Amino acid sequence: MGLRYEPVDRTLEALGLAVAPCDHPLVYPGAWPEESGVLDGDRLLPLTRRTFPGRVPVLAVGSNASPAQLRYKMRQYELSSPIPLVKARVTGLKIGVSAHVSVMGYMSAAPFRAPGHTRELFVTWLDPAQLAAVDASEGVTRPSGAYDRVLLPATGFRVELESGELLDDVHLYVNRHGVLHDGTGTPREHPGERRLLTELLAESPELRELFGSTPEEFCSRARGAPRLCAEGTRLFARQGRTTASGLEAYVGVGGAGVSFVRGQQTGSPGSGESLSPPLM
Repeated sequence: MGLRYEPVDRTLEALGLAVAPCDHPLVYPGAWPEESGVLDGDRLLPLTRRTFPGRVPVLAVGSNASPAQLRYKMRQYELSSPIPLVKARVTGLKIGVSAHVSVMGYMSAAPFRAPGHTRELFVTWLDPAQLAAVDASEGVTRPSGAYDRVLLPATGFRVELESGELLDDVHLYVNRHGVLHDGTGTPREHPGERRLLTELLAESPELRELFGSTPEEFCSRARGAPRLCAEGTRLFARQGRTTASGLEAYVGVGGAGVSFVRGQQTGSPGSGESLSPPLM
């Protein structure tokens, strides 16, 4: 794993990374680390390497870059092996707003295509069991789930690790419902949960009727209420507030999209269809 142990307190609590969006929706997407590291139980330890053969590199654009959220997801499936999180400069993507309401009580992030735009993201390096767990949490293995996992082509998307290494094969979760736009048809960027919910509720009386008038009410009503969340998702579509992410063409391309992940073996620990997901 390339760990470098240091005699300092590297617990998530000490690093300010212990609060998970699954428990506190308004902190979504949760605190991201300031540097690359490896999530090892309740600690985030330093790394001495940036690539991990045998693991799958997956870009995190939302709470999957939050160590606390990853810890939560892994504990749902009794997985305890470390997860490397490596900083990267990514060109060709921006972080938008998923056009669905999550039963976890928040509006999730979702990527959209943005040629020429560069920003810093984390690459999570997942082993097969971890990948299946995250796939399940994102709904990849369910026809009614929110996300597909796609393989980004090197052409049009540049992923450069902080070591200077370029990744040719990197995976990404793309929302099946598309993303919300800003009123002009341009995808809106995710500004943080409290500000986002404040804006969305102010823009729509119908949304306030469903979820209340404050971010706190929204989270409380949405959390654990799949029928209400589904109605909220349909409302965004009926109001014409959704648009394509520009990434739909990559679903199923290169053997890494929906046709691959839905074809995993079933019935064995860590395999996609055998997992009962914590709905995100």
